[in-house]
Amino acid sequence: MRQVVQLARLLGWWVHHAHISRGGEAGLPDLVMVKAGRPVVYAELKTERGKVTPEQQAVLDLLRTTPSQVFLWRPTDWDEIQRVLGATT
Repeated sequence: MRQVVQLARLLGWWVHHAHISRGGEAGLPDLVMVKAGRPVVYAELKTERGKVTPEQQAVLDLLRTTPSQVFLWRPTDWDEIQRVLGATT
């Protein structure tokens, strides 16, 4: 989480991470990232073995129907994370 947030901010993204989700709607992805001229990026971050809850999957599926970019990222997705955020082309 920390590495993704640091990279995004270094590359000029505004990043929202709800540290405590109590009281909010279940399923919102871990990160919402916004950068001028780019689609909004929603990213759910999991460990290699971490499971997506049914609520999380429902929200990811819903967000995928919008003109934003929606990802489920794991540590092994670091190359994709860098590419999506613009660190590599």
